[in-house]
Amino acid sequence: MHERNVIPSTLADSPLTGNDRVKYEGVAMMPSVKVVKIGGQSIMDRGRSALFPLIEEIGRIKDQHRLLLTAGGGTRARHVYSIASDLELPTGLLAALGGYVPRQNARMLQMLMAEQGGIYIMTDDFEKLPLYFRLGCIPIMTGMPPFGYWEKPSAEGRIPANRTDAGTFLSAEALGSTRVWFAKDEEGLYEDDPKKNPDAKLIRRIGAKELIARGLKDLVIERSVLEYLTRARYVRELQIFNALVPGNLTRALAGEDVGTIIYKD
Repeated sequence: MHERNVIPSTLADSPLTGNDRVKYEGVAMMPSVKVVKIGGQSIMDRGRSALFPLIEEIGRIKDQHRLLLTAGGGTRARHVYSIASDLELPTGLLAALGGYVPRQNARMLQMLMAEQGGIYIMTDDFEKLPLYFRLGCIPIMTGMPPFGYWEKPSAEGRIPANRTDAGTFLSAEALGSTRVWFAKDEEGLYEDDPKKNPDAKLIRRIGAKELIARGLKDLVIERSVLEYLTRARYVRELQIFNALVPGNLTRALAGEDVGTIIYKD
């Protein structure tokens, strides 16, 4: 009998399902990259009046930051989800169908930003980011995570819990960024929908666990992102700001606490 050849490894005898996993320190690949999501419904769907001033602002500050832009889906994605849900299609298929719209928005955004160095990338091109930044490009990609048919079942209904906010967050976490920026059409996070309730109170700063515990009916960000933030290794804060206000993006990227800050508590 020959002895079994065993590759020495701390995890060789671990089932990887318990709490006996070894705690390793991760390596932040590109922590200087600033990941910014351009809202689909809040920015892209508003057309020229909302998007062009933001593009011009990005052009003015592009040499000050390493920017990775992601695009949301917006109203057209909601339309797809509505039809697919009415047809009782499974969550995985909704995720696959809904993923096409933010890709369209990312492509449109790239074309409009071609002069500033905008370049459309697929998720498979993620490892090429160092090259794109060295060339002075602004990579633009869909915010939708590439789960597709393998999207996790949602706690309620069929709408995928991981949409473009989640994909943007996971991209930042993979790069080792400490903050993620969400460009919206509202001042930040409110206790209620300010479009329906003008008396809704703006929340300037709040912890992710505290926000989850409040159980607010309406959130300006996907709930799954809050769960991810509570156990993130690198991302420490989310910043939600009104990108329709000229200069807000510049101020946010410079470190000013414009809008709402949701932090890991």
